Amino acid sequence: MIDIKEILNTLPHRYPFLLVDKVVEFEAGKRAKGIKNVTINEPFFQGHFPGHPIMPGVLIIEAMAQVGGILAFKSANVANKAVYFMGIDKAKFRKPVLPGDKLELVLEVTKQRGAIWAFKGEAYVDDNLVAEAELMATIVDK
Repeated sequence: MIDIKEILNTLPHRYPFLLVDKVVEFEAGKRAKGIKNVTINEPFFQGHFPGHPIMPGVLIIEAMAQVGGILAFKSANVANKAVYFMGIDKAKFRKPVLPGDKLELVLEVTKQRGAIWAFKGEAYVDDNLVAEAELMATIVDK
């Protein structure tokens, strides 16, 4: 498991843009599963449908990208580098994510060449697929 302290040492993101609480499964170069506990205290709920709060789809994709970034960075075992999100393809949003949900973010490496990483990302709540996308990232010098 990768805890929040290690995530903070891996990703440059901080509140309110850090969207991963922990990584509960990790296979270097292959797969990772991250968790985001969604609470009503999230700053985006104030403006994203007040009275009917729904997590913005773009933030679900960002949470997937952050898990992919952790997977790439930890798999490459590099220092003084950063992971940049490069692309999104075939994003689909299937069900709303609500306050109180535990968002499970599953990323699988589909291709890796040099510093370029491609992933298949899926997001689940209670074993139900809520979003999916194909993502790309690259590892760069800081």
